[in-house]
Amino acid sequence: MVNFKQFWTKKTLVGLGLGQFLSLLITSTGFSSSELAKRGINAPTSQSFLNYVLLSVVYGSVMLYRRQALKAKWYYYVILGLVDVEANYLVVKAYQYTSITSVMLLDCWSIPSVMLLTYIFLKTKYRYRKIAGVIVCVAGLVMVVFSDVHAGDRSGGSNPRKGDLLVIAGATLYAISNVSEEFLVKNADRVELMAFLGLFGAIISAIQISIVERNELKSIHWTAGAVSFFRAMAFPFFGFSLAMFLFYSFVPVLLKMSGSTMLNLSLLTSDMWAVVIRIFAYHEKVDWMYFLAFVAVAVGLIIYSGGDKDDDQSRADVADQGTERSKHFDEEAGFDNLNRGNTVGSSKMGDNSRHDCMTSSGGRETIENTSIGNDMQGKKS
Repeated sequence: MVNFKQFWTKKTLVGLGLGQFLSLLITSTGFSSSELAKRGINAPTSQSFLNYVLLSVVYGSVMLYRRQALKAKWYYYVILGLVDVEANYLVVKAYQYTSITSVMLLDCWSIPSVMLLTYIFLKTKYRYRKIAGVIVCVAGLVMVVFSDVHAGDRSGGSNPRKGDLLVIAGATLYAISNVSEEFLVKNADRVELMAFLGLFGAIISAIQISIVERNELKSIHWTAGAVSFFRAMAFPFFGFSLAMFLFYSFVPVLLKMSGSTMLNLSLLTSDMWAVVIRIFAYHEKVDWMYFLAFVAVAVGLIIYSGGDKDDDQSRADVADQGTERSKHFDEEAGFDNLNRGNTVGSSKMGDNSRHDCMTSSGGRETIENTSIGNDMQGKKS
């Protein structure tokens, strides 16, 4: 019989709540992007640039205040920044070539990719309950796709094959980025991760903007009035950047708490939150299968994240491996110098102890000799 108390632990509830908060942030970025697209702005890298700058400034300032040595090599963050920037670019670019139905369906590729990568590189063990939760979540998203088809969303796009390949490539890069962040946040430092991801992400984005989106930015009409410009471009642009900054800031917390798979499963509900906003904010009618899909994804998330107490033993089995990875990072960062300093200090303390013992022994021998001499003199007298 199922013990439902296992499903409602504090960790489970916090993980579910944080996952849905991140899903709502992604939903808000989608609406901001659509508003910019309606005004003729199709520059995904330019939209993400300010987010990377905010990450580097905020978390970089914290790093400078701490004055701590790096726990991971800097070129790890260069690779992560490149992967993250290109993942965002490819998925947004795919909307120009294929339908939203195809993007939503193929974007699920990130979930099995994350599970495979975490199993290989992080030695994460997935019980049958968690696999069942993943299947239920994906089934819920498939319902969303079928509801789109039922509602008449059959537009194939200008080049569906190219668009589908872009989505698959972007989803794979998302999986690599999420697993890399999970590894670094568990073995290095969250502030260090965000600071360098923002720094190198901003540099890579700036280079890509100058090459790929330069003409797109030139075509934007910047001569509008101040009020109309703020409403048309600045508000959705800065709203997108703020939502992305919050998203990137809280993602490492969920990764450390529940892992990459839980993150990707939680983000499946972003399309359904978009439906809720369309219903109440824009008064649009949606297909009834959306609500059934939302329930299915919610149940799948509870199944996947519930019963964390059962997984404590499996986490303990791989704790030693995590410790070894952390030690490896420390040695690469130069912390072995501290160990060598402690060893030298211990040797010196040992030498001093031996010297004190010899001095004490010598002192006792001197006192004994003096006492014997006094006794001899007393007898002679």
